[in-house]
Amino acid sequence: MIVGTEWLIEATGCDADILRDENAVRNVLLNVIEDLGLRSIGSVWHKFEGEGGVTGLVALTESHLACHTYPEYNTATFNLYCCRTRPEWNWDGELKSALGAEMVSVTKIERGEIDPRSVTTDPQFQTAGGQQ
Repeated sequence: MIVGTEWLIEATGCDADILRDENAVRNVLLNVIEDLGLRSIGSVWHKFEGEGGVTGLVALTESHLACHTYPEYNTATFNLYCCRTRPEWNWDGELKSALGAEMVSVTKIERGEIDPRSVTTDPQFQTAGGQQ
Protein backbone atom coordinates (compact mmCIF):
# COMPACT_ATOMS: atom_id res chain seq x y z
CA MET A 1 0.00 0.00 0.00
CA ILE A 2 1.44 3.37 -1.05
CA VAL A 3 0.80 6.07 1.56
CA GLY A 4 2.66 8.88 -0.15
CA THR A 5 5.30 9.98 -2.60
CA GLU A 6 8.49 11.78 -1.70
CA TRP A 7 10.75 13.67 -4.03
CA LEU A 8 14.38 14.44 -3.07
CA ILE A 9 15.95 17.07 -5.29
CA GLU A 10 19.56 18.24 -5.55
CA ALA A 11 20.34 21.33 -7.65
CA THR A 12 24.03 22.02 -8.20
CA GLY A 13 25.98 24.71 -10.00
CA CYS A 14 23.44 27.32 -8.82
CA ASP A 15 24.02 31.07 -8.68
CA ALA A 16 25.28 31.75 -5.14
CA ASP A 17 23.65 35.20 -4.97
CA ILE A 18 20.24 33.71 -5.78
CA LEU A 19 20.73 31.02 -3.12
CA ARG A 20 21.19 33.82 -0.55
CA ASP A 21 18.02 35.61 -1.69
CA GLU A 22 15.15 34.51 0.55
CA ASN A 23 12.51 35.96 -1.80
CA ALA A 24 13.90 34.07 -4.79
CA VAL A 25 13.89 30.80 -2.85
CA ARG A 26 10.39 31.46 -1.49
CA ASN A 27 9.18 32.01 -5.05
CA VAL A 28 10.44 28.58 -6.07
CA LEU A 29 8.42 26.95 -3.29
CA LEU A 30 5.38 29.09 -4.08
CA ASN A 31 5.57 27.98 -7.72
CA VAL A 32 5.70 24.31 -6.69
CA ILE A 33 2.67 24.81 -4.45
CA GLU A 34 0.68 26.68 -7.08
CA ASP A 35 1.57 24.44 -10.02
CA LEU A 36 0.74 21.23 -8.14
CA GLY A 37 -2.42 22.58 -6.49
CA LEU A 38 -1.04 22.11 -2.98
CA ARG A 39 -2.32 23.98 0.09
CA SER A 40 -0.03 25.68 2.59
CA ILE A 41 -1.03 25.70 6.25
CA GLY A 42 2.01 27.62 7.46
CA SER A 43 5.71 28.13 6.93
CA VAL A 44 8.98 28.82 8.70
CA TRP A 45 11.90 30.60 7.04
CA HIS A 46 15.41 31.43 8.14
CA LYS A 47 18.07 33.44 6.31
CA PHE A 48 21.54 32.76 7.67
CA GLU A 49 23.73 35.78 8.32
CA GLY A 50 26.12 37.28 5.80
CA GLU A 51 26.95 34.97 2.95
CA GLY A 52 24.79 32.15 4.34
CA GLY A 53 21.87 30.51 2.64
CA VAL A 54 18.18 30.08 3.26
CA THR A 55 16.15 27.34 4.93
CA GLY A 56 12.42 27.10 4.41
CA LEU A 57 9.72 24.66 5.44
CA VAL A 58 6.12 24.84 4.28
CA ALA A 59 3.60 22.63 6.04
CA LEU A 60 0.98 21.44 3.57
CA THR A 61 -2.39 19.82 4.03
CA GLU A 62 -0.81 17.15 1.82
CA SER A 63 2.38 16.95 3.98
CA HIS A 64 5.44 19.23 3.54
CA LEU A 65 7.87 21.01 1.25
CA ALA A 66 11.35 22.01 2.42
CA CYS A 67 14.40 23.72 0.97
CA HIS A 68 17.97 24.33 2.13
CA THR A 69 20.44 26.41 0.14
CA TYR A 70 24.21 26.29 0.37
CA PRO A 71 25.65 29.27 -1.54
CA GLU A 72 29.18 28.30 -0.53
CA TYR A 73 28.69 25.07 -2.52
CA ASN A 74 26.34 26.50 -5.20
CA THR A 75 23.80 23.87 -4.13
CA ALA A 76 20.15 23.77 -3.13
CA THR A 77 18.26 20.75 -1.82
CA PHE A 78 14.50 20.26 -1.77
CA ASN A 79 12.17 17.70 -0.26
CA LEU A 80 8.50 17.36 -1.21
CA TYR A 81 6.30 14.77 0.47
CA CYS A 82 2.69 14.31 -0.64
CA CYS A 83 0.27 11.83 0.84
CA ARG A 84 -1.81 11.85 -2.36
CA THR A 85 -0.77 11.28 -5.96
CA ARG A 86 0.44 14.43 -7.70
CA PRO A 87 1.71 15.09 -11.18
CA GLU A 88 5.45 15.44 -11.68
CA TRP A 89 6.84 18.95 -11.39
CA ASN A 90 9.49 20.10 -13.86
CA TRP A 91 12.23 20.42 -11.24
CA ASP A 92 14.97 20.37 -13.87
CA GLY A 93 13.65 23.19 -16.01
CA GLU A 94 12.29 25.28 -13.16
CA LEU A 95 15.44 25.15 -11.01
CA LYS A 96 17.72 25.81 -13.95
CA SER A 97 15.63 28.88 -14.74
CA ALA A 98 15.05 30.16 -11.18
CA LEU A 99 18.39 29.32 -9.55
CA GLY A 100 20.74 29.08 -12.51
CA ALA A 101 21.32 25.40 -11.69
CA GLU A 102 23.65 23.53 -14.02
CA MET A 103 22.47 20.09 -12.93
CA VAL A 104 19.32 18.85 -11.20
CA SER A 105 18.86 15.36 -9.78
CA VAL A 106 15.43 14.07 -8.75
CA THR A 107 14.83 10.93 -6.71
CA LYS A 108 11.23 9.76 -6.34
CA ILE A 109 10.32 7.36 -3.54
CA GLU A 110 6.95 5.67 -3.08
CA ARG A 111 6.40 5.58 0.69
CA GLY A 112 4.65 2.77 2.52
CA GLU A 113 5.64 0.06 0.08
CA ILE A 114 7.71 -2.47 2.00
CA ASP A 115 10.00 -4.80 0.09
CA PRO A 116 10.20 -8.01 2.15
CA ARG A 117 13.89 -8.28 1.26
CA SER A 118 14.56 -4.98 3.07
CA VAL A 119 13.06 -6.04 6.41
CA THR A 120 15.75 -6.87 8.93
CA THR A 121 15.57 -9.53 11.59
CA ASP A 122 18.11 -7.68 13.76
CA PRO A 123 16.22 -6.80 17.00
CA GLN A 124 18.19 -3.55 17.24
CA PHE A 125 16.22 -2.23 14.22
CA GLN A 126 12.75 -3.53 15.06
CA THR A 127 9.90 -1.74 16.79
CA ALA A 128 7.73 -3.23 19.51
CA GLY A 129 5.36 -4.56 16.82
CA GLY A 130 8.15 -6.55 15.19
CA GLN A 131 8.11 -4.48 12.02
CA GLN A 132 10.86 -2.18 10.90
